[in-house]
Amino acid sequence: MVTFVKRRLGDDILSVELTKKQVWACFEESFLEYGSIVNQYQAKSQLLSLLGMQTGSLDEATQALPRDTLNYIIRLAEPYAVEAGLGGSYNSISGSIQLRQNVQDYDLYTELLDPATSTPVVSSSLNPEYRKMRVFEIMHFNPSAAYRFFDTTSAINYLNNEFSFESFTPETVFYVLPVFEDILRGGQMNISNRVRRSNYSYRVTGTKLRIYPMPTAVDPLKLWIRVGFESNPLSPAFTDNSITGVSNLSNVPYGNFVYTRVNSLARQWVRQYTLALCKELLGMIRSKFGTVPIPGGELTLDGGDLKSSAKEEKEKLRTDLKEMLDSMTYNKLIETKAAEIENQQKILKAIPVPMGRVITIG
Repeated sequence: MVTFVKRRLGDDILSVELTKKQVWACFEESFLEYGSIVNQYQAKSQLLSLLGMQTGSLDEATQALPRDTLNYIIRLAEPYAVEAGLGGSYNSISGSIQLRQNVQDYDLYTELLDPATSTPVVSSSLNPEYRKMRVFEIMHFNPSAAYRFFDTTSAINYLNNEFSFESFTPETVFYVLPVFEDILRGGQMNISNRVRRSNYSYRVTGTKLRIYPMPTAVDPLKLWIRVGFESNPLSPAFTDNSITGVSNLSNVPYGNFVYTRVNSLARQWVRQYTLALCKELLGMIRSKFGTVPIPGGELTLDGGDLKSSAKEEKEKLRTDLKEMLDSMTYNKLIETKAAEIENQQKILKAIPVPMGRVITIG
């Protein structure tokens, strides 16, 4: 490399004011620059599959081809499940409120009690920071819509409702009903009850829970409520080491490239970039003295020209490499392959079928 650089800079004709250590430093910087650019484009293709994995400096990850996973997509969908109260990464807790006769409004933050400790749910171990409470489900003993829809006086219907038979039997006639019909009829009955008559319902405003209708029994039952709290993104309900794993480009476990393991394309780019860096360094050295006095006149040095030329060469090398890598990200490769298959199909459609031959498909 030292011989290559010095000869390209004219060392056989004019002395090149660079030491071996300076050439080696430029060579090292060139190879590190090449590895950095390649890793940036690898991250474009692989980052989605690497998010959450262990961080660190893993040289093998630079050359590895990871399997694609849906971990990030599933993780991205978890908040929607939490909002719907159907799962996710955060626990919910059930508590109860003791209903009182002719009392319609209750305070969730003081009257909703944990049955295990008889203390307010808001101060449970699931909410050490006293975050906002969210109501997921309120459980009461409202008769099911399907049971109300059919004849409630029929003993057969009573058994069907209690034992969850797949069909309902009004008296002696047996109907096999599709499941979606049961769902539609049940929804119709629920909406009818909400609009046409008093119905079991509730409304949460601030810390207050208002239930409908107002309890009128002398000794009302408890109202069971399942609630959750605002999520802490750094503290889910389970130990998750992926939170401290790969989160962005800066901590992807890409290590330095090994020069003996890269191909001739990489080595040629490194040679050219090393030459450009050495030319720039030589230009900086020669720019310290614009002219050098010699017997009978002055010698003008070309430091400015060397720096300008080196800057252009470096920019061109970097641009060419980035354009090539941009066309080789995994998404681009798939698009290229799809276009290739489409073009092949167009060509095959133009090929005539030979006379007397039968084409069998299947």
